[in-house]
Amino acid sequence: MPVNPKPTPRQTPARPAEPVGLEGRLYLREDELDRAAELVFRAARTFWRAAEGPLAEQDLGPAHYRALAAIRREEGLAVKTLQARLGVRKQSLQRVLNELEVAGMLARQPGVRDKRERLVTLTDAGREAERAASAALRERLGQVFRLTGAEAVAGARVVLAALAETGEDGA
Repeated sequence: MPVNPKPTPRQTPARPAEPVGLEGRLYLREDELDRAAELVFRAARTFWRAAEGPLAEQDLGPAHYRALAAIRREEGLAVKTLQARLGVRKQSLQRVLNELEVAGMLARQPGVRDKRERLVTLTDAGREAERAASAALRERLGQVFRLTGAEAVAGARVVLAALAETGEDGA
């Protein structure tokens, strides 16, 4: 019985690298799942380390970068929308936005239709900080993608998308 969720229109199911059968289930053993979980954590730490230099120069961390990157993708984003996209608590986001505003990297304006709403945009300094960190992360991904090849990258994208898009209940 498959344990993978039904594919959604945004998700393409991965083809198994080996025939389905006893061999195809080996990756579901507890020790293999533990090893995979550890690799995900190690990969995340190593990935963020690539951006530490550009972020540290501005006294920023990964939470700041995530906010800057999300705002860059959609300038004039409502704070409430940004919170939902990042999946963070209101207090955590407010702390990050306050620090970015004090650093001169973002500006908040009242909403057009609802003056109580706050819209966030990047300043030139914010765009530059996001650009430098993104360049470092893209460089790291480019190195790994070239090293592993197109087939591995495609498989990794499927796995990462499934991790990112499925809920805690597996749906």
